[in-house]
Amino acid sequence: MAATHTSHVFALALVSALLLSLAHGSLGASRRLLELYTPQPSELLTYHNGTVLRGAIPVSVLWYGRFTPAQKAVVSDFLLSLTAASPSPTPSVSQWWDTINQLYLSKAKGARSSTQVALARQVSDERCSLGKSLKLSQLPALAARARPGKGGIGLVLTAQDVAVEGFCMSRCGLHGSDARARAAYVWVGNSATQCPGQCAWPFHKPAYGPQAPALVPPSGDVGMDGMVMNVASMVAGAVTNPFGDGFYQGPKGAALEACTACPGVYGSGAYPGYAGNLAVDATTGASYNANGARGRKYLLPALFDPATSTCSTLV
Repeated sequence: MAATHTSHVFALALVSALLLSLAHGSLGASRRLLELYTPQPSELLTYHNGTVLRGAIPVSVLWYGRFTPAQKAVVSDFLLSLTAASPSPTPSVSQWWDTINQLYLSKAKGARSSTQVALARQVSDERCSLGKSLKLSQLPALAARARPGKGGIGLVLTAQDVAVEGFCMSRCGLHGSDARARAAYVWVGNSATQCPGQCAWPFHKPAYGPQAPALVPPSGDVGMDGMVMNVASMVAGAVTNPFGDGFYQGPKGAALEACTACPGVYGSGAYPGYAGNLAVDATTGASYNANGARGRKYLLPALFDPATSTCSTLV
């Protein structure tokens, strides 16, 4: 993407955790602090009359670093599940996506009847051509290699041995945009060996706070199931607030969006250190809240409902 891209660094849970930790006088506070956050009436998530992505949204993926075919399938099957040709058993990933349509996209200017995500292409850079220590400024160029079309999303996924500026310290992922190309990009890293307690909770014990037992990940891979949670959150943000003038809450530089306004909430009854009431697979013991394509099961973040100022969950 062009060097003049507009980068809206909307980090996943850790950005807001850092802001909250400042308020509590502790820079080392974890993302668990986010669950204590209650929006004030004056700063509720609202629509700012800008652009959202709609219609057919092509998603092009760049795998940066080494991923196994099984690992790639976890994410690609999730993307296929968003608008699956044949509905999955309920609750489903496509239901989660429909909720984004209902709560956000249908309320935007020039709303259409539906918005669908399509997995357009996947490319790999296993040798890490830009090295294994990336700056945020390099992400747009990497996303451009995936060749996202106008109104599409370039999705950059970095392997567990790739370090990205701010990863684990202030973010698990981010989304940004190229205003000239009218395209968005998303980056998410595999936290398996770097910070699973921060970016793959509740499938790993948290780095801080209550030490409840970790849940069993649906795919059996903590890092990849953590990536799906973060990809879901960042794609939701990229679609509902791609250029910084869509749906968000608070200052643009530290905005909360559709998913990040409900940190740590995955099921009903969630509270700090507890992800909520989730479904459990009788065979594997894995916790999940959404069924996907090809028999997949996923854990997806709650979506903030601007009309009721509550977090909407699938279970």
